[in-house]
Amino acid sequence: MEPSTILLADLWPCLQGMIPAALSTSSRDGVPNITFVSQIYYVDADHVAISHQFFNKTHRNVREHPLACAMVLDPRTLQGYRLYLRYDHSESSGPLFDSMSLQLQAIASYAGMTDVFRLQAVDVYQVLRIERMDGFTRTPTPPAGEQPSRLLVDQDLEGLRLLSERMGRCELLGDLLESTLRLLDERLGFRHSMILLADEANAKLITIASHGYSDNGVGSEVGIGEGLIGMVARARCPLRLSAIDHSLRYARAVRGRVEAVDGAEAVCREIPLPGLPGASGQLAVPLVSHKCLIGVLAVECTEPLAFMAREDTLLMIVAGQLAAGIEQLSREVEEPTPGPAVRSATKPRATAPRTRQFSFFRADDCIFVDGDYLIRNTPARILWRILTQHREAGRCDFTNRELRMDAWLGLPEFKDNLESRLILLRKRLEQKCPDIRLVPRGRGRFALETEVAIELAERGS
Repeated sequence: MEPSTILLADLWPCLQGMIPAALSTSSRDGVPNITFVSQIYYVDADHVAISHQFFNKTHRNVREHPLACAMVLDPRTLQGYRLYLRYDHSESSGPLFDSMSLQLQAIASYAGMTDVFRLQAVDVYQVLRIERMDGFTRTPTPPAGEQPSRLLVDQDLEGLRLLSERMGRCELLGDLLESTLRLLDERLGFRHSMILLADEANAKLITIASHGYSDNGVGSEVGIGEGLIGMVARARCPLRLSAIDHSLRYARAVRGRVEAVDGAEAVCREIPLPGLPGASGQLAVPLVSHKCLIGVLAVECTEPLAFMAREDTLLMIVAGQLAAGIEQLSREVEEPTPGPAVRSATKPRATAPRTRQFSFFRADDCIFVDGDYLIRNTPARILWRILTQHREAGRCDFTNRELRMDAWLGLPEFKDNLESRLILLRKRLEQKCPDIRLVPRGRGRFALETEVAIELAERGS
């Protein structure tokens, strides 16, 4: 838009449909046409939209001669303004069309005209210039500062709206976790983030998903009460460190003094910072639903002053919906009764398959694969049960319900976090042995897929 003392946003009262606007166009031959339109819609700082329902001549004119002029009135003062326009494009689908069509249908339904009022298209115009019609009225114009927030939506609010919509569409817990972290980056600028879920029985938080790190760190643990993330879990309150380097220098100076006076045994071990090398700012918020700790959402950055009150508020809003989503998608759902054990089909192989060796150490409650640590505690027992069922009965299809009913797994009766444990197990397999996979088959069901032969060994220690 050309330089002007009047901004399109300043005309928000004129764009609410309270007084019809006059729209003038002309044909290729210069024949003018003036019609009244019920409303001119604000699109952005440089564009407006006009609905195409009955105005076939207007619709045809702007395609032959794209320049147009609209006169709008401020309903508070009847002050007039001219909008000099250039036709840009037409839309018959998408968010703008859907929004205007829905509004039109709602109005039409009140008048019993649903079959008559049908939006054919939305014509979008570029605003070239705005001109105030001097002498049109003597009533003073209210100050421009009275613009309502609904016309000029804050970028953060728009990001939260989109993030909320996408989170609400997720049907699987894994999709919810990955989508949330990706959108935190794309829409709100949190480049490095992680979600840790609570294992209160072992007083730990386990990383279940991360974004923006070279090493995703899935399966890493933080003790409840340790470091910023652990303290947030224990206190269930958000916590921000905006200058970690400065704070740690001070804390380490005090630590050195205490060690010098009282000895090294007088202080506890130092907790390493998670995730981002050289992190200068950290912000963590609790994931709480119905007074139960679900986990912690944490973000990091290298800028010491990047996280302030704005970031606290945004992350707390996201955390509230994320906690509710995790709880909802972790609930047991009705599943079909499992049929007889199904043997996995054996594909013909040109050569002998590679063999993976899994060892379960009962004393430590952990599993190693090919001599490397894989996973421990409840996820380890789940994997061992799946692998033994596969070896002994040839099974490849499993349900969450049968795992919940398996007493050997030791799942708690309340808040068993089975879905999150399966996600953790799935990601650890992807990291350590991608040729063995746990593939979701919808909510509450999954399958074991393997491209290798599996050997199992159980050890007492």
